[in-house]
Amino acid sequence: MGVDIEKFRCPWCGDLPLYVRYHDEEWGAPLHDDRALFELLILEGAQAGLSWLTVLKRREGYRLAYEGFDPLRVAAYDDAKMAELIADARIIRNRAKVAASVKNAQAFLAVAEAFGSFDAYLWRFVDGKPVIGGWNAIGEVPAVTPLAETVRRDLKARGFGFVGPTIVYAFLQAAGLVNDHLRGCFRFRELVGDA
Repeated sequence: MGVDIEKFRCPWCGDLPLYVRYHDEEWGAPLHDDRALFELLILEGAQAGLSWLTVLKRREGYRLAYEGFDPLRVAAYDDAKMAELIADARIIRNRAKVAASVKNAQAFLAVAEAFGSFDAYLWRFVDGKPVIGGWNAIGEVPAVTPLAETVRRDLKARGFGFVGPTIVYAFLQAAGLVNDHLRGCFRFRELVGDA
């Protein structure tokens, strides 16, 4: 399906169809599915030091390598499976990131058990409603906020790794807990109306 290039959208996605589709269909839309949240958390951690586009181009490879991002399966990965992942050219082959993905799966399951779901745990930080950025220009959008710092500290205390404040803020934006689409972007209006 083609992309409507006539629409005004946040400039960070440029005009690359993969990036535009991600912006138009996923980024900033409230996400409540635990498996999708787990996938996003792992991919955001994989992004550390890289561009999101680098990760997005490998997303399908990640889905295959990580068995559909089933946190139960990932939590059970042993050293042999981690070595297999580190050798897998479909993903970013970083030993620390792969090890953190297994650790994060274990922490994810513990949080889901404690709160009924990871979704319930996460969305309580924003009282169940997205925070609206309301920015007019890309330069106004912060890289880190007090909310991201609060979530980061809590995730870290619960055993998560690769959850620095910038990664956590990107995760909150992508999962729709924070709507940082620019006010002029058509997705801002679709997601929050004329706020």
